[in-house]
Amino acid sequence: MRKVQGMEVLGLLFLVMIPVFVRTGKAETNTFLINCGTNSSVNVDDRRWVGDLAPDSNLTVSSGIVATNSTFNGDSIYAPLYRTARFFTNSLNYTFKVARESYFLRLHFYPLSFQDYDVNQSSFSVVANGLKLVSNFKVPSEISHSSSYLQSSGTNSSSFVLIKEYFFDVDTDVFVIEFIPAKGSFGFVSAIEIVPVVDNVFVDSVNKVGGGANIYLNLSKRGIETMYRLNVGGSEIKSSDDELWRTWGVDSGYMLTADAGSETTNSSTITFTSANETSVAPLLVYETARTMSNAQVLEKRFNMSWKFEVDPDFDYLIRLHFCELDVDKANQRIFRIYINNQTAADRFDVFSKAGGKNTPYHQDYFDVLSPKINTLWIQLGPDTAGGASVTDAFLNGLEIFKLSRNGNLARIEIHNPEGNKMSMSQILLAGIGAGIASIAIFVALFMLIFCFCKRRRNKPGDTKNNSPGWWPLFLHGAVVNSTANCKGSSGSQNPVGSVASARVGRWFTLAEIKAATDNFDDSLVVGVGGFGKVYKGEIEDGTLVAIKRANPQSEQGLAEFETEIEMLSRLRHRHLVSMIGFCEEQNEMILVYEYMSNGTLRSHLFGSDLPPLSWKQRLEVCIGAARGLHYLHTGSDQGIIHRDVKTTNILLDENFVAKVADFGLSKNGPALEHTHVSTAVKGSFGYLDPEYFRRQQLTEKSDVYSFGVVLLEVVCARAVINPSLPKDQINLAEWAMRWQRQRSLETIIDPHLKRKYSSESLKKFGEIAEKCLADEGKSRPTMGEVLWHLEYVLQIHQAWLCANDGENFSNSQVMVTIEEKEAEEVQEAATVNDTTALAPKQKDDEESAGNC
Repeated sequence: MRKVQGMEVLGLLFLVMIPVFVRTGKAETNTFLINCGTNSSVNVDDRRWVGDLAPDSNLTVSSGIVATNSTFNGDSIYAPLYRTARFFTNSLNYTFKVARESYFLRLHFYPLSFQDYDVNQSSFSVVANGLKLVSNFKVPSEISHSSSYLQSSGTNSSSFVLIKEYFFDVDTDVFVIEFIPAKGSFGFVSAIEIVPVVDNVFVDSVNKVGGGANIYLNLSKRGIETMYRLNVGGSEIKSSDDELWRTWGVDSGYMLTADAGSETTNSSTITFTSANETSVAPLLVYETARTMSNAQVLEKRFNMSWKFEVDPDFDYLIRLHFCELDVDKANQRIFRIYINNQTAADRFDVFSKAGGKNTPYHQDYFDVLSPKINTLWIQLGPDTAGGASVTDAFLNGLEIFKLSRNGNLARIEIHNPEGNKMSMSQILLAGIGAGIASIAIFVALFMLIFCFCKRRRNKPGDTKNNSPGWWPLFLHGAVVNSTANCKGSSGSQNPVGSVASARVGRWFTLAEIKAATDNFDDSLVVGVGGFGKVYKGEIEDGTLVAIKRANPQSEQGLAEFETEIEMLSRLRHRHLVSMIGFCEEQNEMILVYEYMSNGTLRSHLFGSDLPPLSWKQRLEVCIGAARGLHYLHTGSDQGIIHRDVKTTNILLDENFVAKVADFGLSKNGPALEHTHVSTAVKGSFGYLDPEYFRRQQLTEKSDVYSFGVVLLEVVCARAVINPSLPKDQINLAEWAMRWQRQRSLETIIDPHLKRKYSSESLKKFGEIAEKCLADEGKSRPTMGEVLWHLEYVLQIHQAWLCANDGENFSNSQVMVTIEEKEAEEVQEAATVNDTTALAPKQKDDEESAGNC
């Protein structure tokens, strides 16, 4: 009986093993490893590569020239393949007899020196079973700018090799690779690799970026090119460690900020849930990861970001590999995924999707790039709204694939009038070159006119050196003509015909500035920035002013200085710091502002011996600042985005009226047909809008976020980033929002305010701050809405003060309709382009809002 049972077991094992043997034998039969340009075979990477001239190569070669050169001096494991190649001046076909299934095709190109052939002049196209892979392909040029080449440890250009990888289904019994040289040129190929794929590496139904719904790709009818394949957080994975002989590069070179993610390694056993998953990626990919850094000074709201150059006007498949190495329960770690500034996934929980810890999982996304976009961003960041205990994002591996369109995978080409083909990158470079040339001509013409005018102004015998001032400012039209125009003019007059005649402000001579500052006495310095110093000064009529002097020896902050001149020349509002005048003389660049005697808002909150502000004063200051920002956002068709809202840029005059200052980073808002301004990320750490940081897309809601941080700073009276505090308290916005979501903001309120505020007003104040700090800009209120609610909070508090004084104050007296406030704002605001100063409002509603 036992013998019979043993035979049954053996029989069952035999039946189970049959498909394995069949699959292995089939894969080996249909694998082609071709060493081009030779009749000999070599063992490379534990595989035998057959020469394309060998009689048993199982392929047909139509033509070509055998090329040999032993100069390859890199230590690549493929080095034996790169000492020979096949050159061709006419069409060259490689024909393989294959089974109808899916294949990886890899073409190896090494610019081998051979006879009189200059590989730098080679140009050719490649077509595989009717699918165009490359067009007008120049290998050295591709190597010089491509991110897909494999680099050996050699020290010269001969160490660089380009490997192009493709994936597609073959529905015929033959596989034909056709190499076609450009007219009058030639091409070459070093090695060809065809690897069958039995398991399904790709599936047709994937998530569309930004849409949420799945999309059907019909990949069996489309070709796929591998653009990038990276082992995130780990070292390079050699092809011999991948069952499909894929190479996985390192990701650090593509990160926007390498320190944003730290490398981690798993010490546990990782297991696949099915045998098919081994063809998706090797286990080595899932044994390492990159996790968001928890550095003391890094906000957890910021993302890990990778940037890749890709071909425009194509569809892309992005594959992300995950393996949860730390948490052991669902909903413990939740984060978000962004692809090209769009949300690909929120509340992403790897543990739930993979089915457990130490279990590999991959997720595919589909995105379409326009003809104007040649970069692809992958960003991962925490989902703070998910309520998870861990919000640090992580990633184990990353792949980017380009999908064919209409049988084409080659870079899109456009014909110029002469009939020559130009790639999109060449067109872009040509456009940039033409733009630079135009600017150069304009600048040269402008300089000639300027020099001619100056020569006519300078009389013979005049030996005084009149400096033309700072050229960058002058050329941008941010300031007026040279000091020759200033000469002989009084400080209160603008030169006739000057560009500054349209500006609001007074021209000061350098002598007047020196007199006002006791020759720039350091004892009068009230602030220092990248541009230079700010002095307290007194002009001849006794008016106190703030004088910002740019450092002539440094160009740091020069662009911001120009922007401030431009903005302040256009802006006039009661809650914006006004520019009184400026001076440009003897290479000096100086701005003169109204003096704000009570300094910055921050100095009245912490870090000084100044008496603390009352809750009513703090609300009035916030309202004043909100009025100024609301005016910026709505005072013109496009509006202006401040981009650096913080408590040090909110100044207080002698009556504690708040005024927004420092417009050096300000930007004009988006045009009517746009939703945002694409620009580099600038601002102050701790106040920076995380959505702006992720997407490099600036909106007015970025100011709203920063203002929300200001509101928390006002109520808590502490720095927005304090590395000396415990880890969970370093970032004010995160720490305070945890208390606010529990509706316990009073727990962390400034001790100076204890029992001196209306609890209802604090409750509403916290709700406003919470709305401002929403992760997504579309969920935040406008500055006008913030202003209205703050005014309501002030009136609630004023009612509480009156009630404590024994007065009756009904809710009807507290409520102010939105319509009334909007009408009031319309009366107060003026067009940004109006250069006439606005008269201050006559009624002191800010100072006496809600008087009993």
